[in-house]
Parts: sequence; C-alpha cells; structure tokens
Amino acid sequence: MQLPLIAPGVISGALFAFATFDEVVVVLFMGVVEQRTIPCHMWSVIREQVSPAILAVATFLIVFALALLLTVAWLRRRRGGGG
Repeated sequence: MQLPLIAPGVISGALFAFATFDEVVVVLFMGVVEQRTIPCHMWSVIREQVSPAILAVATFLIVFALALLLTVAWLRRRRGGGG
C-alpha cells in the first residue's frame, strides 16, 4: 500500500547509492594503481580540493537522475497508473 507512494524516493536513493558511491568503492578495492578511472579521479580531487569540473559532473548526475524520475512519473500518469 505504501510502496507506490515512496517508490520515487526509493528509486532515486538506489540510483545515487549504487551509481555513484559504488563505483568509487569498487575502483578503490579492485583497481590497479596505474589505472586512473573517472570515479577514482573524482574521489581524489574531492578529498584534496573542490574543482569546478567535479561540480559540473555532480550537477549533471543530479539533473540526469531528476530527468529520469520525471520521465517515469510522466509516463505513469500518461498510461493512467499514476496517483
């Protein structure tokens, strides 16, 4: 009964938890020192200094997740399944 009401929040939380943080953890534990991936670079730059490029990527991730959630909500309402 409550799941349809909290589904957008659960989905957005899962997107942020697994899409951004999990990449850093996996790269830090399984990556090789010679490999310099984007999540690893972002993590090191955030720890040392805040770069405008990192802020731009973070903004893009937030806008992308928000656009995805709004699209899903619009499609649900269009189909007649929304509340």
